[in-house]
Amino acid sequence: MSKCSDFPYLPQFFECEDEILDQLSNRPGNQRCVVGRDELLLVVHEVPEAGSPDRVPLIFWRRQDETWIDNGGHKGLRKLGELLDRYTKLLDEKEDIIDEADTAQEIFDLARIAAPLGRASRNLGLAIDQTLVHDEDNRELRSYRDRAREVERASEQLSHDAKLTLEFWKAERGEEQQATAEKLNKIAFRLNLLAGFFLPLVALGGLFGMNVDLPDFVDGWFWVIFCGGLTLGGTLVWLVARKTGAGS
Repeated sequence: MSKCSDFPYLPQFFECEDEILDQLSNRPGNQRCVVGRDELLLVVHEVPEAGSPDRVPLIFWRRQDETWIDNGGHKGLRKLGELLDRYTKLLDEKEDIIDEADTAQEIFDLARIAAPLGRASRNLGLAIDQTLVHDEDNRELRSYRDRAREVERASEQLSHDAKLTLEFWKAERGEEQQATAEKLNKIAFRLNLLAGFFLPLVALGGLFGMNVDLPDFVDGWFWVIFCGGLTLGGTLVWLVARKTGAGS
């Protein structure tokens, strides 16, 4: 039986030395380089998904003969490059979405995935850095390390753009609401002025329209009372508008 049978995430054909296995548990853990006596084990994670705490491990084993084997049984670190390709493709898709997003939910979904992408790519770069300490002549590994840094920067930029877009939309909506409130206040003020203009006339009409006996001369003064009410209302409106600055 393979020595790796106690570690379900390790392929059965991995014959890692005991110094490496002693540092492992039944779970893959964080992205890192596990250093043995003559071997290395590079543990990295698949591209994270938004809202999912689970991480799918990708394992690379460097044997004593300095040959790298991935968990699919292939020689070399090609799968590490393919992992970075998936990071880059996802980021490109998200950057296109942020330029075309119309709703806050779309931007929120981008911000939600950008943070895990940045964190995962940062830890990926650190794991490769740890590996390079023990495989410093590996140019391919150095190239992947640099690409991981680029992915990290792109993830941080995506997160920053998403947050900035949400803040901009928030400020824009606030300005629109403020403009709408000002328009409503102006309309309400004009309606109040209109009501104030007719208030004296309504009051006089109500006074002289009561079912009481009035002197006969009142009937001949209709137009005087009417014009006087309008004049009084106009004067009242002019005074209020002048004091509040509405006439400017």
